[in-house]
Amino acid sequence: MESLLDVTLPVFLVIAFGYAAVRLNLFSDAGVDGLMKFTQNFAIPCLLFRAISDLDLGQTFQWPLLLSFYTGATAGFLAGLLGARFIFRRPWPDAVAIGFCCLFSNSLLLGLPITERAYGAGALAPNYAIIAVHSPYCYALGITVMEVVRHSGRGLLSTGRAVFTAMFRNALVIGIALGFAVNLSGTTPPQVFTEAVDLMVRAALPAALFGLGGVLVRYRPEGDMVTVLYVCAVGLILHPVITWGMGQTLGLGQGPLRSAVLTAAMAPGVNSYIFANMYGVAKRVAATAVLMATALSVLTVSVWLNLLG
Repeated sequence: MESLLDVTLPVFLVIAFGYAAVRLNLFSDAGVDGLMKFTQNFAIPCLLFRAISDLDLGQTFQWPLLLSFYTGATAGFLAGLLGARFIFRRPWPDAVAIGFCCLFSNSLLLGLPITERAYGAGALAPNYAIIAVHSPYCYALGITVMEVVRHSGRGLLSTGRAVFTAMFRNALVIGIALGFAVNLSGTTPPQVFTEAVDLMVRAALPAALFGLGGVLVRYRPEGDMVTVLYVCAVGLILHPVITWGMGQTLGLGQGPLRSAVLTAAMAPGVNSYIFANMYGVAKRVAATAVLMATALSVLTVSVWLNLLG
């Protein structure tokens, strides 16, 4: 157990440093906003661009890997959606936002550093394959279902345009798309450009983890606790269990299985709150779930690391 905590605790300690710095007024809210804007709009898109531009797409994008992970993710979304509606009697728009919390695991800020610390940088290729599809798939599913339940009166074309616009305003999606463009074209960027991007990449994860801690100060654990615990159970247990079962059934190799299950086991990302805030529904549940699941994942991730070997 001690060796497993050696893998996970440094990641969560960086988050805790950010949390303490903001809580003790050593780092301002405005500074957190600027740091998160830098990481999410610039540094992490550079990280994804570099990773995907260098991937061996034929070896990395295995359909059993993606099917295993996204079957679990979709099952989590449905469990969150239907549980919120029929167990907790939430309105349909609230239920979609709660389902999105169960769908959108923190594949970047937690999944990447924990996988790298556990298995080394060479184990990250399957993570990048999952991440390449993550934002486009999750936002497409969440926005489409939200537009349907809100009965906005939009036709199919208008709904499709709204989904497309929301996805391609996302800097992460742009970084992923540019990485694919370079990879598929066989272009080799100039060395000076690559070195500049690599400087941005080295700042991405530590800065983002520190910023995530600062953001979590704003999320007070209040109200709707049973619903929040349900979200935590779906995100931290159901999603990785289904992913593990699918991976075993489909004969997924050890490395891709580890990446898929660990990514599935991550707490809901901050994007869960952003989605709820975008529609003005279930914001308290989303905010509290991000905070509580992140804290609980210190233990649950260690359990999954032990099970995966």
